[in-house]
Amino acid sequence: MVGVPNVTRADAKAALRNPLAFIAGRWTPQPRTVQRAALSALLMSVIIVVTGGAVRLTGSGLGCPTWPKCTEDSLTATSAMGFHGAIEFGNRMLAYVLSAAVGWAIIAARSQKPHRRSLTRLGWVQFWIVMLNAVLGGIVVLVGLNPYTVAAHFVATSALIAVATVMWQRTREGDAAPRFLVGKAVRQLVWFLVVAAALLILVGTVVTGAGPHAGDSSEVERMPVDWETVSKLHAVLAWIVVTLTFALWFVLKAVDAPKNPLNRTRELFLILLAQGVIGYVQYFTDLPEVLVGLHMLGSAVMWIWVLRVALSLRERADAAADLPGPTAEEATLTKA
Repeated sequence: MVGVPNVTRADAKAALRNPLAFIAGRWTPQPRTVQRAALSALLMSVIIVVTGGAVRLTGSGLGCPTWPKCTEDSLTATSAMGFHGAIEFGNRMLAYVLSAAVGWAIIAARSQKPHRRSLTRLGWVQFWIVMLNAVLGGIVVLVGLNPYTVAAHFVATSALIAVATVMWQRTREGDAAPRFLVGKAVRQLVWFLVVAAALLILVGTVVTGAGPHAGDSSEVERMPVDWETVSKLHAVLAWIVVTLTFALWFVLKAVDAPKNPLNRTRELFLILLAQGVIGYVQYFTDLPEVLVGLHMLGSAVMWIWVLRVALSLRERADAAADLPGPTAEEATLTKA
């Protein structure tokens, strides 16, 4: 028979006052558990991009015509709202799953021993981005899918993916000062790559805001720019990112860089090629919904790998491993 833990009144008060500290005092997760928690938050961030795209591409953006309720009289979608209501409400419910995944990452990071404050902070940054994006999502509905608010909604999700990627990487390394594996010139090239990829995503939101998939069957405002022109600008930026990635791979080979940066760069190059193929096919086939959805998924994966390339340029040992060991005299005195 399993005994029931004895929780005193003082324990209950402590749990109410600081539940994270209370849990951390009674549970120490394995490093692999913390890594999986951070990875689950990252995966949910990508899934929310895909489901958000499904809402727009199926014309379900106003399936729930108000916020935070689904309708003025109902918190949830009703059968009378049909397919579009179910799609939009389902996406709203996934936001709670995302919040739970981020919460799990925060709890696991806070409970790790020794406590790594940097990990917990990265978890909280994700939490506040999720809260901000929830409000932005509500504004998107209330203003009738205004394309500028839709773009801001996607940019906030991209920021969430960036922080989640950094946290996942940090769970797999120590807290010592970073040791760079390549020279300054190579690191600068990578930062050009990161900036170009960010611009590619931003221009992609303009392509979306000016394009035909407005997110609802009714008349929805579009960005007042020429869609053909901005699509060509998007393609040029994509080629710049591809060129920078190939140049980086060539330079890393030339300087005999470690395998990790080389592998991440090669993977990014393949992802970019696949993304480019999808982009051109969708352009010349009048933007079929399935290919647009795949392109949105590819955008999220591309952004993750760009950041992984940047993060692969340095390594961090455990802080304890960098501490100087005892001198010979100190060791002799200890033995004595």
